[in-house]
Amino acid sequence: MSPSTTIIRDQWYVAAYAAEIGTELFARTICDEPLVFFRAEDGEVVALADRCVHRRYPLSKSRRAEGDRIVCGYHGFTYDRTGACVAVPAQTRIPRSARVAAYPVVEQDSFVWVWIGDPESADATAIPRAPWLVADGWTTLRGLQTIQGRHALLMDNLMDLSHETYLHGGHIGTPEVAETPIVTEVDETAGVVRVSRHMDDAQCPPFYAESTGLTGRITRWQDIEFQPPCLYRLHSRIAPQGQYPPAGYRPGVDHDRDPGAFHTEIVYALTPETEHSVHDFWMVARDFAIDDPKVTDYLHDSNHTVVMQDVVALNLVEQTVAEDERRLGGVRELTINIDTGALAARKLMTRLARAQADADAEAAAARA
Repeated sequence: MSPSTTIIRDQWYVAAYAAEIGTELFARTICDEPLVFFRAEDGEVVALADRCVHRRYPLSKSRRAEGDRIVCGYHGFTYDRTGACVAVPAQTRIPRSARVAAYPVVEQDSFVWVWIGDPESADATAIPRAPWLVADGWTTLRGLQTIQGRHALLMDNLMDLSHETYLHGGHIGTPEVAETPIVTEVDETAGVVRVSRHMDDAQCPPFYAESTGLTGRITRWQDIEFQPPCLYRLHSRIAPQGQYPPAGYRPGVDHDRDPGAFHTEIVYALTPETEHSVHDFWMVARDFAIDDPKVTDYLHDSNHTVVMQDVVALNLVEQTVAEDERRLGGVRELTINIDTGALAARKLMTRLARAQADADAEAAAARA
C-alpha cells in the first residue's frame, strides 16, 4: 500500500518558530491552507486565511495598519484580527459575508501552534510538550526545511532510525544502530508511539565525539516518542561504555539523575504543507557545553547536513512513489521488524483520519 497523502484536520500543527513571527505579515501554507501571521500590538500571534474575500489577493502581500488591521494591497478591503472586514472601498455598508477565517493559535515551547479545522474543537491542553527547548540548563539550535514529499514519508523516516547507519554514516550513524533490535510500544489512550533502541557497546559517531570529547566505545540510548500527527521527540543518551543510568530512569525526564551522561533532546515537528510536501522543523537541545559556541556551530552544521540528506532522499522517494502510483495504481511495500514503529504510527494516523471523516460526515448531516 502506498504511504498516505491524507491531510488530517482538527489537529494542532506547528506553524512557525515563535521567533519567526513579528509585526510584519508572514505567510506559510499549513495543511493546504494559505495563512498569514502577524504579532498583534498586545504581543499575541494572529493567524488568518491569506486570501482577501474580494479578488483573492494574498493578505500577506498587503500591509499592516493601526489597530491590528490588514489593508488588502489590491482594493483596500480592511480586516481586523478576528478576520472581520471593517472597511470596503467606495461604500459604507460592509457585506455580512465579508470576513476571512481566523485560526486558533497557541505559543508554547518556542513554537507557534495553529489549529487547522473547526475552531470550536480546539483544546490547547492537547498540545504535546517539549519543555527542554526553553528550559534553564539547556541550549537549543534549530532549523526548517520543506520537503517535497508527503508527511507519511518523513514520519516513516523518523520512526526507523536504522537508516542512520547507511544514509548518515560519518555523522550520526554507526553499525550498531542498524544491528540493534528495537522495542515498540503504543499508548492507545495517549495516542503515542514509543520506539526504543538501547546500545550497550557502540562506536561514538562524530556528531557526539566532536561535541562531547568522548573517543572510546559508548553506551547509547535512543528513545522515541511520537504523538501523531505533528510532534516527534527523540530522547538521546550517551555515556562511556558500561555506564548505565540509575534504576527506574525515565528517558526525557530524569536527566538530573544521570549526571555522568550527555543528553540531547532531538525534536521534530512534521507539519503538512500540501498533500505532497511537509515542513520539517528540527531542533537539537542539549544539557552539555551549553555556553560553548564552537559546539553549537558544529552541531548545527552537522545536524543540518543530516537533515539535508533526509531531504534529498525523501524528495527522491516521493518522486518514485508518485511515479509508481501513476504507472501501477499503487505501491506494494515489504515490511520487516525495523518497521514496527512506523507501522504503529501509520495505524494511529489512520485512526485520526477516520475520526476526522466521521466528524465531517456529522457536520455535513447537520447542515443538510
